[in-house]
Amino acid sequence: MRQTGLIALCLGSTVLLSACAEPDKAAEVERALQSVNAIDDSNLNDLMLTSADPGEAVRYFRRALANEPDRTDFKRGLGLSLIRADAPNEAVIVLGDLVRTPDATEQDKVSLADALIRAGEWDRAEETLDSIPPTYETFARYRLEAMVADSNKEWDASDSFYETALGLTTKPSGVLNNWGYSKLSRGDFKGAERLFAQAITYSPGLFTAKNNLVLARGAQRNYELPVFAMTQVERAQLLHTAALSAIKQGDVATGKGLLRQAIDTHPQHFEAAARSLDALESNVSN
Repeated sequence: MRQTGLIALCLGSTVLLSACAEPDKAAEVERALQSVNAIDDSNLNDLMLTSADPGEAVRYFRRALANEPDRTDFKRGLGLSLIRADAPNEAVIVLGDLVRTPDATEQDKVSLADALIRAGEWDRAEETLDSIPPTYETFARYRLEAMVADSNKEWDASDSFYETALGLTTKPSGVLNNWGYSKLSRGDFKGAERLFAQAITYSPGLFTAKNNLVLARGAQRNYELPVFAMTQVERAQLLHTAALSAIKQGDVATGKGLLRQAIDTHPQHFEAAARSLDALESNVSN
């Protein structure tokens, strides 16, 4: 009888243990599912920020944020997507709200400064960058610092920031092109020419740097196209740029000759060059 009671007690204990174990197991499963969902969200967020169409990314993060308005990663994703979608004013609102939250990072402030510069709010961008500790050293931060220094015509600071940014990236062509444009705007045409040429060596397809290089040479009354790889269309466009530089310098005859070369070189009808040549010839005849 005593043995039967013991068996019953053991069985009862087993039932109790099982009953206690079930909620623990359910909680463990729920935690595992939440972990998987967090990983999936993170992967999808990254995909939306790097691969998706900017408009599609904005819609995705808006929907996600509507469902979970306190999610920092969704706010960050929406702000960055708005920058990509060329909507900096909206990005400023979203990122400005984000940087006031406890989970905000120094990179979030850099992103806000980027949006502010794109929105033309240079003073606020400078204040935002000044609020970041000097120990936070990234390419994105120093690229923006250089742009702000350019806007203030603080050329020594600008050069220093560009040089620092160069040391923090494996893709220097964009920085070199921006730095060259900075030199061009302050009248250092030789320095600009050197930087544009360096940018092209890193990115031979960067047409902006090619065009800027022609502008820098044209400012020195050197209208001959530099030697680098270019398509027929690019050659025609660069000849057009050189022609306009020549005309601006008062070398009108040279400009007309370059315009004719541009028209002859272009594989299709080159409307812009033809218009410029017609305008020049009309002025001469008048």
